[in-house]
Amino acid sequence: MKVLVTGAAGFLGSHVCELFKAKRWDVVGYDNLTKFELNRTPYNAEAIRQYIVDFLKSIDVPLVVGDIRDYDNLIKAAEGCDYIINCAAQPAMTVAIEKPHYDADVNIMGALNVLEVGRINKIPVALCSTIHVYGNGLNEDLYDKGTNRFYIPCESFSEHFQFKLLTGQITPLHVSKYTEELYARAFIESYQSKVFVARLTGIYGERQFGGEDHGWVANFAISTLMGYPIKVFGTDKQCRDILYVKDAARAFYDWFVSGQESGVFNIGGGVSCLTSLKDCLDDLYLITGIDQNISLLPARPGDLWYFCCDTTKAGNSFGWLSVILPNNGLLRLVKWVEKNRELFRK
Repeated sequence: MKVLVTGAAGFLGSHVCELFKAKRWDVVGYDNLTKFELNRTPYNAEAIRQYIVDFLKSIDVPLVVGDIRDYDNLIKAAEGCDYIINCAAQPAMTVAIEKPHYDADVNIMGALNVLEVGRINKIPVALCSTIHVYGNGLNEDLYDKGTNRFYIPCESFSEHFQFKLLTGQITPLHVSKYTEELYARAFIESYQSKVFVARLTGIYGERQFGGEDHGWVANFAISTLMGYPIKVFGTDKQCRDILYVKDAARAFYDWFVSGQESGVFNIGGGVSCLTSLKDCLDDLYLITGIDQNISLLPARPGDLWYFCCDTTKAGNSFGWLSVILPNNGLLRLVKWVEKNRELFRK
């Protein structure tokens, strides 16, 4: 079996390549090797790009340098493949607000190209969406400005969420990722394409070069170890069911080998992996013993203050469940950052 992984030189994509290679698949990576988001961090963007390229070489994954917006190049790369996993994306809400045309071009047109390549080749496609499509309408319900208290619900939310999608204050990222989901539905219903849409939440782990724009768990870990200032926007009581990256990568494999039921699936850590920003920072302090320089800043537009996935649908459909708890995953992340300090020096 052969899989094409777009965004292969990124965080999630590199782990997807690693997993499928371990399963003895032929794996082809596809990435434009942009440094755009890395250049918005204080890290060594050039060294980071080479680090991921070298990792792919070390596991014998050939890398096609190309952009998912280049349809002709993409369809050539997909020749002979049995599966396409699209990990290429513009994932940051801040970038989407600043550059809405770029966000739409990558997330919408890129995903549309991947879906079309899958349709032409009659092969299954996996897309990466986000739990942000549920919107942030809960924010006002959860936070009492009068008492300055934050109320955490004792529940997780399924794909049949009781509230409408895109509630509250939306950003261009909300629109582009939900549009991607709508195109997936259109291909499922119009062409009977097999499409797996993963609504991902709070992914973290090794090879994540998180900054203020995206990847908050890694950002907190890197900043703690390197002694950089840590910025928290809005409240440190924001909660997510964070998801260890190897669990996330496994969802794409489990879906393919277990029936390929098309649709949208929550892929998150669930209640057992629920943590607040403050709890995460406290855990990192306990692991490292390093004091943190934390500042609380005004809330940013579009941020979602609480979400916890109900992953029952994924479990029932293809047997997927997250297994790595935060205490284990955070320790692995910290050890990786410690080993690669040179990549994070300003």
